[in-house]
Amino acid sequence: MDFDLGEEQVMLKTSARDFLEKECPKKLVRDMMDDDKGYSPELWRQMADLSWHGLAFPEEYDGVGSTFLDLAVLLEEMGRALVPGPFVPTVVYAGRTILAAGNEEQKQRFLPAIAGGETIMTMALLEASGDLEPSGIAVTASPSGQDFVINGTKLFVPDAHIADHLICVARTKEGISLFLVDTKSEGLRVEVLSTMTGEKLCEVTFSDVTVPGSNLLGELNGGWPVVRNLLDEAIVGECAWMMGGARWALETSVDYAKEREQFGVPIGTFQAIQHKLANVAVEVEGATSIVYYAAWTIDENDPGKTLAASVAKAWCSDAYKHAAFEGVQVHGGIGFTWDHDMHLYFKRAKSSQVAFGDADYHRERIAQLLDV
Repeated sequence: MDFDLGEEQVMLKTSARDFLEKECPKKLVRDMMDDDKGYSPELWRQMADLSWHGLAFPEEYDGVGSTFLDLAVLLEEMGRALVPGPFVPTVVYAGRTILAAGNEEQKQRFLPAIAGGETIMTMALLEASGDLEPSGIAVTASPSGQDFVINGTKLFVPDAHIADHLICVARTKEGISLFLVDTKSEGLRVEVLSTMTGEKLCEVTFSDVTVPGSNLLGELNGGWPVVRNLLDEAIVGECAWMMGGARWALETSVDYAKEREQFGVPIGTFQAIQHKLANVAVEVEGATSIVYYAAWTIDENDPGKTLAASVAKAWCSDAYKHAAFEGVQVHGGIGFTWDHDMHLYFKRAKSSQVAFGDADYHRERIAQLLDV
């Protein structure tokens, strides 16, 4: 069996790394942590010019027509560079959901704009319970003539403060439904929450927000299967991002262990350091195989894609955290300082660990899927 990436995927990976090393240095990452918007419009435009926004959309919507595995390869490099901004919320959470559930008018309205980098979107899913099941949805959407009126509060909505539209997951009379909401709508309030990583997660409050009936995404009361599909893709996308960060932590630590001398020899000659790095290498290589496989199952709509997504998330949550923690340990005192970049990855590993469920959540989910 051939587990290597294809020639075009290798070219994508190489060109993305070269571009991001030049255009997304750690100074930009640090600056965007304190920036009100949290992203660079110039970098956003450059990525759109490279057709990254439309990579996994069909050509009829101005996309490239590539696979989700191709997108995972790109997200791996973006995670390695800690690219700030709303790329994942716009392209994966919103764009892929519209592609899966939208009618033709909605696809034509939003997907070319996403592919061209002309609009920013996100999804409002989580609430106070933090539950990733239908029971956690308390925000309501009530019919009002041909329209709907949404009330309630969503939490941890990424980049809602700069989004043009968001997809709101709401409870309707007989189930869960999805709605495309203009963020300029009357009664919608967005507040940016404080985070340790500088990521712009928001509280979004709906107070009698009127949404046209034409903005219903998918079937009325039939939105949860769409959300479930989106969660599989979002989880694998997050894992690809985590894998990139974990590999950066590993490679940076290996390089440092070869250069830093103690007692007249490189610290990499000490067995304790060797074992730390060897264990991390095993975990990172395992993450690579698991994530690429999970991305493949999405492209193939394989019946095991939900299981593969949970396996990837359980593994990558632990692997990224361990890689960043050991990275700090290998670097010693300098690894704890603000001036070194390792803490950026350590913080992101902690936030990614809980995104879409932590390792314990997904191990329990795996057990349920295995019916044990």
